[in-house]
Amino acid sequence: MRRHNVTPVTLVFITFTHEPRDFLTSRVSLARQVLILQLAVLAVVIVAAAGLAILDARHDSDQATRRQVTGIAVSLAVAESTKAALLSPDPTAVLQPETEQIRKATGMDFIVVMAPDRTRYTHTNTDQIGKAFSGNIDRALHGETFTETYTGSLGPSIRSVTPVYAGDKLVGLVSAGVTRERIGAQVAQGLPAIIGVAAAGLAGAAVGSFLLSRRLRRQTLGMAPAELRTLYEHHDAVLHSIGEGLVVFGNRASDPADVVNDEARRLLDLPDGDVRRADLPDSLRELPSGTVRGEMHVTPTRVLVVNQDPVEWEGRSIGSVLTIRDRTELQGVLGELDSIRGFAESLRSQAHESANRLHTVITMVELGRYDAAVEFATAELALSQNLIDRLMASVHEPALAALLLGKVNQAAERGVELTVSDDTALESPHPLTTHEAVTLIGNLLDNATDVALQSDDKWVEVTVQQTDSQLLVRVADSGPGMSPEAFERATGRGYSTKSDHRGLGLALIVQLVARHDGAIRAEQAPAAVAVTIPRPRAERSTS
Repeated sequence: MRRHNVTPVTLVFITFTHEPRDFLTSRVSLARQVLILQLAVLAVVIVAAAGLAILDARHDSDQATRRQVTGIAVSLAVAESTKAALLSPDPTAVLQPETEQIRKATGMDFIVVMAPDRTRYTHTNTDQIGKAFSGNIDRALHGETFTETYTGSLGPSIRSVTPVYAGDKLVGLVSAGVTRERIGAQVAQGLPAIIGVAAAGLAGAAVGSFLLSRRLRRQTLGMAPAELRTLYEHHDAVLHSIGEGLVVFGNRASDPADVVNDEARRLLDLPDGDVRRADLPDSLRELPSGTVRGEMHVTPTRVLVVNQDPVEWEGRSIGSVLTIRDRTELQGVLGELDSIRGFAESLRSQAHESANRLHTVITMVELGRYDAAVEFATAELALSQNLIDRLMASVHEPALAALLLGKVNQAAERGVELTVSDDTALESPHPLTTHEAVTLIGNLLDNATDVALQSDDKWVEVTVQQTDSQLLVRVADSGPGMSPEAFERATGRGYSTKSDHRGLGLALIVQLVARHDGAIRAEQAPAAVAVTIPRPRAERSTS
């Protein structure tokens, strides 16, 4: 099975201890073992069936012979010519030619007509005429017709004995029989057909078993049962031990995933049991087919890095593999780093501006323009101090005040006028933490500044207010605004209006807002994004 490389690489070292196994069974593939077992079972079944068929044919032949010898003996016994011959002075002269003719026509081995005292009047072997009949005749002497298997002068045979009556007088007995040798020969004639059918059945069964074995070999990759067991144990252990989420889907979207490990269920908040694509977060359901590398996806509780690789076997696609890594904590650290970087950039820009102003003042002094230098320095100082004083008076959280001041300077350096509305008033960012408030306001301002740069009149205005019931953050800009459809896409995974990269700003904001049961909406005329966070009742009562 060929897979594309999946990054990053996770190394897992696993040690297993197995019970000793039989060498032969551990080396012979499962398909080969199944083939041997099937052939052995089929051979036994077919040979047993053939044996039963032969026994059944012999039994049927015996039964047919019994009916035949009985019919011939009875027919000859009731014939008037037989009775007349038995009453004549020389029964042999009359009966011997007649019985031989009947014997040859019917396939009997012998037909014996005898006196009640066992004296033979007829026999296939003329030397036996006049001698005593060897066999049981007691039941026939009492008027009963019966058959038996008896070893007589011609060997073992199936014979029938029946009485001959002239009126009420017993005048003789008739016995007709077929030797076992002849019956065996008749059965032997049918043996080739039975053996042929058995051989054809065995050959067909062997071909079917071979084809099944080939299919099983392809499905098990020619591995022995012990290898399959070891593979399963390793596979299961790896799935439960790796720190990445793993989800394997087949080609049919409606089918459940073939593999879902514990980490994937944790990261995606998946329920126990079967998992289908419809159970995944919205952005993961819409993943394109083919290879996906390092896409950022935001769920209501996590930031995830997702890779997707197609799985191919013998040149055809059989599914896809999703690997998922948790980047929530890393994203939080990056957010803090961005805040610190923003503060650093603000300080840098302020230092740059201060240096420019200082050089200007020094130059004016060198030129003897003392009054102009004092006026210029005083005006710049008053303007900067006025903004600082207003922010510190209206925003009592130092980190947020520093963030707003830094963003004003950053925006000015980029050519965007960022203003803090006069009605901004914030005692505390609760229910948000300071870090969450910095993330929320900082991302909104960064997005608005990027949008404003694309317009002719470059401005951004931010309002932060805290009422008894909620916290409101509203950022307006000079951009064209977003339609409801565009805003819905923007709140999804990795959306960005910038062509050079894909961002997470709005998606992270939506995640933060959802965590506090807040609301986010887009406004137009002017374009703005407003976020409201409800305050808990306990806070309302104390405020």
